[in-house]
Amino acid sequence: MAKKKKLENEGELLKEGIRLGMEYGENRGVVEFEPTDSAHEKIEYIYRLLVHDKLIQPLAKLDMSQKAMAHKMALWAAKQLPKDCPLLR
Repeated sequence: MAKKKKLENEGELLKEGIRLGMEYGENRGVVEFEPTDSAHEKIEYIYRLLVHDKLIQPLAKLDMSQKAMAHKMALWAAKQLPKDCPLLR
């Protein structure tokens, strides 16, 4: 397994990734998230949508885990934010 790059503020970036991913999926008209959806469900759905749309590289089958999907989403979120965003410091 490749060593993951440690992110500062990874938890906050993940929250932002979930928010951005939900917005992306809903704007695309492919999903409507419910208030009862768990963070795990949202992470998995958004990860699979981003892979399907070729916005992120898929994880290797052996590396597939909730934690790895969350890390990928945090990395994706970091790339969506403006360079001067406080979360990137």
